[in-house]
Amino acid sequence: MTPAITRRPPHRTAGFTLVEAIIAIVITGILAGIVTVFISKPIQGYLDSVRRAELTDQADVALRRMTRDIRLALPNSLRVTTAAGWTYVEFIMTSAGGRYRFEDDGSTGGNFLSYTTGADTTFEVLGPMPASPSVAAGDFIVIYNLGPGNAPANAYDCTATPPGCNRALVAVNPLGNVITLTANPFAAQTPPLPSPDARFQVVPGGTQAVTYACPAVGNPPNDLRRYWNYGFTPTQAPLPPASPPASLAGGATCTVEYAANASGRNGLLLINLTLTQVDAATGIGESVNLSQQIRIDNAP
Repeated sequence: MTPAITRRPPHRTAGFTLVEAIIAIVITGILAGIVTVFISKPIQGYLDSVRRAELTDQADVALRRMTRDIRLALPNSLRVTTAAGWTYVEFIMTSAGGRYRFEDDGSTGGNFLSYTTGADTTFEVLGPMPASPSVAAGDFIVIYNLGPGNAPANAYDCTATPPGCNRALVAVNPLGNVITLTANPFAAQTPPLPSPDARFQVVPGGTQAVTYACPAVGNPPNDLRRYWNYGFTPTQAPLPPASPPASLAGGATCTVEYAANASGRNGLLLINLTLTQVDAATGIGESVNLSQQIRIDNAP
């Protein structure tokens, strides 16, 4: 008997037809469009908030740096000017201070600071020497600074009339409590102007005068710049000479107000800093504005 032959149905290949693929693509595109509409604004809002936070951080760091430096300003040395669309805040920066031995302070002995003998270039510091940082060769000692227009008590100008100066260069690293100067300009003062409290301030030789430069409001934003170690200029220059600036923030504009005698011997500096950032792809600008009031101690 011949066995029966079982025939299998023909094999069909599984997959999508062209029409099915097109329908799937269309449906996917519709769903993607719907999702994009709903999530694009939250994503853009997140990116905007990140950009604002970064701008705010930059402005805050810049203002903190300015505040830290300006609070170390030599009394009566801060001056503000605006020229060619830029605002300049200049001051002489100090690092330490102390009291010197003086004949009128009640001392009966010791190495006095002389206001009569120019050849006497050493004096003794009362109490511990300034530390962190300490006084070093190349630093400056300034006594009783009254500021511009008050020669010879103006640390910016040692060539004014009447003669003398209140800024002296330290010759060598101090030995014990004795500071040695390259010359004694205090003995040449006419009239002598000792500090009523026998106080002195130390100006670092590697810093000297400092200038912050910022475009005034109404001008194109630019860098907020810091200049230093360019010496001492009797008249505030629009731009410090021969000094490579450091950029603290880009896209900045500023308004600055300064009251030298806001409260007794205290000055008050108000800084409004605006930072602007423009997105290169969209051309959309974002700005933040921070303000800072800085108290200035002008008691010499």
